[in-house]
Amino acid sequence: MSYYRPLVQHGRNRPEDAHPLAGGALWFTHVEVLHRSGPPQIIPAGLVPEKVRRRLTRHRSSIAGLDMSHPQIMGILNVTPDSFSDGGRHDGLEVARAAARQMIADGADIIDIGGESTRPGAEVVPEEAEISRTAPVVAALREVSNVPISIDTRKAAVAAEALMAGAGLVNDVSGFTHDLALAPLSAQAGVPVCVMHAQGDPATMQENPVYGNVLLDVYDFLEQQVSRLVDTGIQRRQIVVDPGIGFGKTQEHNLILLKNISLFHAMGCPILLGVSRKRFIGTIGREPQAVARAPGSIAVGLAGLAQGVQFLRVHDVADTAQALRLWQAVR
Repeated sequence: MSYYRPLVQHGRNRPEDAHPLAGGALWFTHVEVLHRSGPPQIIPAGLVPEKVRRRLTRHRSSIAGLDMSHPQIMGILNVTPDSFSDGGRHDGLEVARAAARQMIADGADIIDIGGESTRPGAEVVPEEAEISRTAPVVAALREVSNVPISIDTRKAAVAAEALMAGAGLVNDVSGFTHDLALAPLSAQAGVPVCVMHAQGDPATMQENPVYGNVLLDVYDFLEQQVSRLVDTGIQRRQIVVDPGIGFGKTQEHNLILLKNISLFHAMGCPILLGVSRKRFIGTIGREPQAVARAPGSIAVGLAGLAQGVQFLRVHDVADTAQALRLWQAVR
């Protein structure tokens, strides 16, 4: 099997043989062809198989009302006591709603609300507790804002309550493998979904992650799950893919995925990148405090945008929005 990674470029002066990336402002003239055996090859984009080329180039449909032709900022709102960098900060309905409104004012395009920590070593939270943390916050935010809301959960019961309260996207860090009822629920509700790759459960995922080829293994998992979601009744154009940086990956794994993230455009889906404040940023950036990792998080996020990523999932919304405005201005 061959895999096709577009070599992404930008600029208004495009060669005649340039192809648009995901129907946006970025483009490519050549593609790196990857194999599980043998060295990679660089070929002209015109030699890419028609089906793959269509997926690479076609315009991405709106997700939860958001235009995929330019980057979108997803603000993280963890209503948990134990998330790795902000656990307990948004514990309480009014505090959480105020935090969400501040993120919106700072430039968040969508708010991702989660009630179960997925940090390394985290244990499963009972459904009732997760519902009590998330659904009231979704409802309270919906009362004061029309901003899209995502529910960050692995459980169908939690998603159902959040969707009834006003959420419009389901974001599952297990890639729809934890609760098999979640995909049919999402299809029935007619909402977009984000499918993420993770090796193992949060409780054990960082103990000894091993891959044959991390880039291609993650790609194969996501493509398989996208196909399953489509079979369930969710349209491919309403599926976002996330390679799951830091979820069952070493620092080397993370860097390989980040350097080659444009490969995932070959699925024909928008890409979400979540690197905010993660451990490898602290290690490489020499910052032990998670709350002080905004500069490193933004640097990695902008590198992802240069490869055509459509969503950045972040804690530091205001800083990211400022960086994004400057990044767009100089490009």
